[in-house]
Amino acid sequence: MATIKLKKGYNLNLEGSIATSTVASAPAPKLCGIVPDDFWGVTPRMEKQVGDHVAAGEALYHDKKHEEVKVVSPVSGVVKAVNRGDRRKIESIEIACDGSDSRHKPRLDAGVKAALLESGLWVMLRQRPYDIVPDPDVTPRDIFVTCFDSAPLAPDLLLVTGDKQHYIKKGVEALASLTSGKVYLGCAPGHVIEVEGAETNVFDGPHPAGNAGVQINNVKPVNKGEVVWTLDVVTLARIGELLATGMASFDTIVAVDGSEVATPQYLKTVMGSPVAELVEGNIAGDSKLNKRYISGNVLTGSKVDPETGYLRAPYRQVTVIPENDHPDEFMGWASLSPKKFSIYRDFTGWLLGRRRKKVKMDARLQGGERAIVMSGEYDRMLPMDIYPEFLIKSIIAFDIDKMEQLGIYEVAPEDFALAEYADTSKLELQRIVRQGLDKMKKEME
Repeated sequence: MATIKLKKGYNLNLEGSIATSTVASAPAPKLCGIVPDDFWGVTPRMEKQVGDHVAAGEALYHDKKHEEVKVVSPVSGVVKAVNRGDRRKIESIEIACDGSDSRHKPRLDAGVKAALLESGLWVMLRQRPYDIVPDPDVTPRDIFVTCFDSAPLAPDLLLVTGDKQHYIKKGVEALASLTSGKVYLGCAPGHVIEVEGAETNVFDGPHPAGNAGVQINNVKPVNKGEVVWTLDVVTLARIGELLATGMASFDTIVAVDGSEVATPQYLKTVMGSPVAELVEGNIAGDSKLNKRYISGNVLTGSKVDPETGYLRAPYRQVTVIPENDHPDEFMGWASLSPKKFSIYRDFTGWLLGRRRKKVKMDARLQGGERAIVMSGEYDRMLPMDIYPEFLIKSIIAFDIDKMEQLGIYEVAPEDFALAEYADTSKLELQRIVRQGLDKMKKEME
């Protein structure tokens, strides 16, 4: 076991953290939603239509290119709606829960890969390069499992794993059979998991130490022509449970937190549950004030409608912060108030130790988009052996040779989330990286 110390990055100390590890049970959802955009790289072809009954774990749709890659329903019920957007793109699928325990049992006799594909757990994995659902025809060089989340207000992943921790060893055995290399576990100091058949590394440092891309880069970087898979320890335990019991589980523990939550807490629920049911009766202050509801954390999560949004598949938390579309603030972003926060010494608050205290942040951009300032800002926020500012410029210019040389195969949008927050140029770095990865994939096909 090796300990890797990371100095770059930053921990945003936000108000609204959970003070206890107690897990409450959320009411059984009446409706669940699946958002195809959560499974990047999968082009949906529906297997179920509106009005069809579906059991928990039964396929809703499969990938057009790889029909064996399936996205399944987390609950038993009836397909209520298939919501489409521009060019008939499927934006979400709604399932009206029937409250029964009807579950689809996948076949296990065809091997680990076939079981993961049929159970729907395959789409919980991610592939580098391109940060997409893995190609089932490609054998990964290695598999990396992140065992902690360092994002702001992120839940303890071992607590989220809950009573499924004893399935981790079985999950490691399954993954080891799918790779020609090693299975790596990335842990935080004081929360170390050691399992036979896996190599454990401890990452000691600020966010984004918990990101898979950072862990890969500091252990065994991805080179051109190589493929690695990533997942978190919660998915690892689900894989072990599938192979041990023969059934896939879609129950989850979610952290409901943020400065606008009256009592931040852990809730046991089901993937795809409505956000409205998870936060009902637990919003602080005047509920009429504009608030932002996020499925995920404040850096990489997806903004959702508080009435129609769902707990999206990749996320383990729901965060609520102020929106503040039109704040009445003297001088706006140029204010010299000591109450204002910055990771730099831009305001007088740092003299009072403001950066060491919990802060309440809203969703304002505080400035407009402008040209890239080559000041090393991105580099200070990204503990990877790459040149992030030059990589962003090469992606914008779509210079394939430079993108390859500067590490496009190693990164995912989430790796640039903290740099996007700290960026004085106010560029949408995650969107730029996502578009660059998509263009690169299309160019290489």
